[in-house]
Amino acid sequence: MLQKISLDTYLVGWGSISAERHAAAATILAIANAARGIADLIAAGGLHGGLAAAVGANQAGDMQKLLDVQANDIIIAALRMAPVALVASEELDQPLRCNPDARLAVAIDPLDGSSNIDTNAPVGTIFSILPMPEAGEGDEDLARPFLVPGSQQIAAGYIIYGPQCALVLTVGKGTHVFTLDRSSGLFKLTGGALQIPAQSREFAINASNKRHWSNPIRSYVADLTAGMEGPRGEDHNMRWIASLVAEFHRILVRGGVYLYPADARRGYAEGRLRLVYEANPIAMLAEQAGGRATDGNVRILDVIPTAVHQRIPLVFGSRDEVERIAGYVNCQPAGATGSRRVGSHPLFRDRGLYQA
Repeated sequence: MLQKISLDTYLVGWGSISAERHAAAATILAIANAARGIADLIAAGGLHGGLAAAVGANQAGDMQKLLDVQANDIIIAALRMAPVALVASEELDQPLRCNPDARLAVAIDPLDGSSNIDTNAPVGTIFSILPMPEAGEGDEDLARPFLVPGSQQIAAGYIIYGPQCALVLTVGKGTHVFTLDRSSGLFKLTGGALQIPAQSREFAINASNKRHWSNPIRSYVADLTAGMEGPRGEDHNMRWIASLVAEFHRILVRGGVYLYPADARRGYAEGRLRLVYEANPIAMLAEQAGGRATDGNVRILDVIPTAVHQRIPLVFGSRDEVERIAGYVNCQPAGATGSRRVGSHPLFRDRGLYQA
């Protein structure tokens, strides 16, 4: 039987190994503390006013809602008290200096899935903890600590604010779930070293964008939706919540695959999700749970960012299905519906799964 130890207890042993780990543990606890406040706001809903009210736009021109701004403020306040030198947030144009002598950088999406705020559907907070580079030339460049491959993350996770509030965490030793015990205020371990099922008949994609997809992605989805009569010889179910953390949480428990490809719409040519503070932490969690995460072909954690707010296509989930999708990218499998198309890299504009 799983011992329901607290997040604090779990991190004590791991954090005692080195100063860097100790600082990362303190930072995770600071994020967890902020999450309790955000969870309370969300649980109160309309009692706290119009949390879904539009209040402006962020650095990319995406609409900001009141809860986006409030969640960002709560998390920044918590991280200012943690051993964190820099914070990069979806809601900030540039990384923010916190404690200049600290040796950690945090990249964060304060409120993922904000389109769900007023529908009482799950939303979340996604975070990535990175080491600060050694002091030297380029220190004035606030983006530099974040422009490293996701494989350098010390820890990554998310908080899902749903019927239960849970923190899903990896420190490079498996993917674990800590559920908020509201009676004590503690996050307690309720799922240890979870594994994404290697096979599943569920997939998640926004099918309303079908007309904008490249041929390989249309072919892949067509083969799934053809069901028993198609080349896969089995029926599949489609899911779409429009919340990355909710999609991952379902896949972590039940398996399946998630696709957010680039497409032909304006502003979607390089995908829509952010590499540094969305795709990278989700990819680390997926791999630590035995799954895979790619841009359709290339491992997400191997991609070197060129900008803090860089966008990227994202495919993650059950190992077998993610690897199958790579087959569609490189060469349509026998029996696949639609035109055959060869592509050497999904980000190429004229070929591959993520054609613009």
